Amino acid sequence: MSRIPSSRKQATHERIVEVASRAVRRKGFGGAGVAEVMKEAGLTHGGFYAHFDTREAMLAEAVDRAGSDTVAALSRIAADAPADQALSTVIRAYLSSAHVERAETGCAIVALGSDMPRQSPDVRAAATRRIKELVDLVSRQLPGWGQPGAHEQALVTVATMVGALLLARAVDDPRLSEAVRDAALKHLTSDQRG
Repeated sequence: MSRIPSSRKQATHERIVEVASRAVRRKGFGGAGVAEVMKEAGLTHGGFYAHFDTREAMLAEAVDRAGSDTVAALSRIAADAPADQALSTVIRAYLSSAHVERAETGCAIVALGSDMPRQSPDVRAAATRRIKELVDLVSRQLPGWGQPGAHEQALVTVATMVGALLLARAVDDPRLSEAVRDAALKHLTSDQRG
């Protein structure tokens, strides 16, 4: 029996996780079945168990990847902005119309948050880890980073960003979607100046 080189197996594993991370954001947890993910990855259903013990293990890695992608993208945006504009630049990118339209590659918290309490402990732990990273990223961009109240301000900022994006995606009225995002952006960016 020939053995698959570990680098090839790892590349295949990464492809499955990437497909699953897009699938859960696009269709939710229920829409990310093993057969569908494997087919989209160009693999057979039977090959799944060479990479994961359970569907929940795949979902945990998918949520972790989706969260990691979001934090990495926002970290790059913050790093590329002037220090005094990093937070407002991150908020603008997060609340952009492009992010509203790209649920499949966007923030997993918005796409999956309401269904998260019904998931396995491993899935929830992955989501929690990435939410903490997002809060930490926002906290580090605050003018009063490290000062009393900064963590609370970061929590409110992230909660407002996530809530605004969720509402902007939920409505079928483009003007209302834009108004929700604009109101949150105005509130959050004026709050950062004060």
